[in-house]
Parts: sequence; structure tokens; C-alpha cells
Amino acid sequence: MSGTKIPESVLVVIHTADLEVLLLERADHPGFWQSVTGSRARPDEPLEQTCRREVHEETGLEVERYELSDWHLQNRYEIYAHWRHRYPDGVTHNTEHVFGLRLPAPLAVTLEPREHLRYDWLPWEQAAERCFSWSNVEAIRQLPRRSGAARH
Repeated sequence: MSGTKIPESVLVVIHTADLEVLLLERADHPGFWQSVTGSRARPDEPLEQTCRREVHEETGLEVERYELSDWHLQNRYEIYAHWRHRYPDGVTHNTEHVFGLRLPAPLAVTLEPREHLRYDWLPWEQAAERCFSWSNVEAIRQLPRRSGAARH
């Protein structure tokens, strides 16, 4: 039986002004760290709404209280074979839309235990090194330029 997951998702790099990045450890793959990510709930769901929903589900944070920015960056990649059962038959690729969420400081978050085991706030360089997803690594590496920060 095939799944119904929509092959269009968001990646939300949650960070502070001084480029500390929030990473989450996946419950289904311990040792795999990532930013908030998730698929559209329905084809017509606005991407900003997908961001709000996923950030709240995965961290408890209310996006409206912070600065969400659309990076106008899309990544298209092949879906890992072990996750393809979540999608309709024949779907092999996903389109990911990258956003940034700027917080005033590192905050404690409330994890959804079925999705994530732990979280960590790291300097952007260390966060990029810890991520398993190439698109997540690339997004974090763009953070100094995209945030306008002078620190590298």
C-alpha cells in the first residue's frame, strides 16, 4: 500500500542573530540531526503555513512571535528508498523550500517525542557539520550571508 505524503516540503533553519542554530535528532534514525522539516498537509497549503505548523509541532515555538523569511531557495532531491512508502506509488523526488526563522536568543523547545529525541543549539559551522542532509548543510552554510551577519 502506498502513502499519501505530498512530495513538497519546507526546511526551516531556526537561528539567532549571532548564528546559533537549532538542530533536532530524529527519533526514527538516532544520530541523524536536522533542522525543522516537513511536508505540506495538502497541495494548496501555503508554504508559510506549512512552516508555522511544522515548527510548532516539532518545537512548540509560535512562528508569529519571530522573524520568518522565505529564502526563495528550492532543492529537488531523490527521496531515500526507506521513506518512499510514505508517498504515492511512483513518487521518487521531493521539492524542498528553504526558510529561516530568526529568534532573539537560543530558547528551550518542546519536542514531539515521536519525531525527535533531543535538541541542541550550535554555532552555525558546527551545526552544518552535524546535519546528515546535504540540503540542510548547504542551507546552514548560507546562513551568514542570508542573515546579514558579519560573523563567519
